[in-house]
Amino acid sequence: MMTTVEQLALTLGVSAACDMLGVPRSSVYRARQPKVAAASKPPREPLRALSHAERDQVRDTLNSDRFADQAPREVYATLLDEGTYLCSPSTMYRLLAEHAEVGERRDQLRHPAYTKPELLATRPNQVWSWDITKLLGPTKWTYYYLYVMLDIFSRYVVGWLLAERETSTLAELLIREACAKQQIQADHLTIHADRGGPMIAKPVALLMADLGVTKSHSRPHVSNDNPFSEAQFKTLKYRPDYPDRFGSLPDAHTWAHAFFPWYNDEHHHSGLGYMTPKAIHYGEAAQLWVQRQAALELAYVAHPERFVKGTPRPPTLPSAVWINPPKTAGASAVVVAGGVDPVGNSERSGELSTSPRPNPKGARPV
Repeated sequence: MMTTVEQLALTLGVSAACDMLGVPRSSVYRARQPKVAAASKPPREPLRALSHAERDQVRDTLNSDRFADQAPREVYATLLDEGTYLCSPSTMYRLLAEHAEVGERRDQLRHPAYTKPELLATRPNQVWSWDITKLLGPTKWTYYYLYVMLDIFSRYVVGWLLAERETSTLAELLIREACAKQQIQADHLTIHADRGGPMIAKPVALLMADLGVTKSHSRPHVSNDNPFSEAQFKTLKYRPDYPDRFGSLPDAHTWAHAFFPWYNDEHHHSGLGYMTPKAIHYGEAAQLWVQRQAALELAYVAHPERFVKGTPRPPTLPSAVWINPPKTAGASAVVVAGGVDPVGNSERSGELSTSPRPNPKGARPV
């Protein structure tokens, strides 16, 4: 628009050109003036503003041990009663807001950032997981405590213990007996657990150090960090013969002595290609897989029309098992040869067990 006005102004004059186009003459004259960059001046500090030293004094006073748990108005009134004036309450709030200190100013305990455990097992006796669950006793508030040590690769229960108390002494007994039974060598095993009292007890940590066993713990309040123990407890408590309550500790022992042989030797686990934990743990699975494949081939030869996708194959055996696999390893916690297990581990959820402590009365390791 200004270019058109200037062109007409050369022949008609500025006033006539502005009248014809409806442009104020002041706009034309202002456009003709050279643009001079305004000198950048630092903002002037108000005369009434506090100096930097005074601001630091106010913040130090508000954040001191004496006033850290008091509101600025309370601090203002207290100091004024003592004959001291630093600034107005609104200025106190403004100075705190500039440093994001309007909320909690006390020096409180900050929880550390716990690292997510990432454990990989490619063979038995490489990573064990253990936990404690409560079994209901004959009366209200009566419990029995079941300690279970599980190999995450084979899901084989390498040791269990039933007692009337939850203690680190029993945890030591369970770990020592299980390591001896499985002939664990130093620096070959990682034992993972949550952060219950017996799990983080110093005697347990010292025992594991003496045995050359690496310890691993779940993050606080994250039950998914110990999925295999939780899943095993769910399998245990969903058995048809699992009672609402056990009549006594010997009664619970009798039931457990029947359950664990079934679980290890007879239970066909969906996360193991429907093999039993014993078959995976003691290297019998490969031969069983070949036998299953032979049976399926015979079935295919007899009735090929029933298998639209060709010769069937048994479920793939696990080659690696993760607790919290890294993102590059895929989304599933169970990684198998040839890809992610299409069946997966259906026994994932469980219950966290938290309970009171001492006195290993009635304990007996198995």
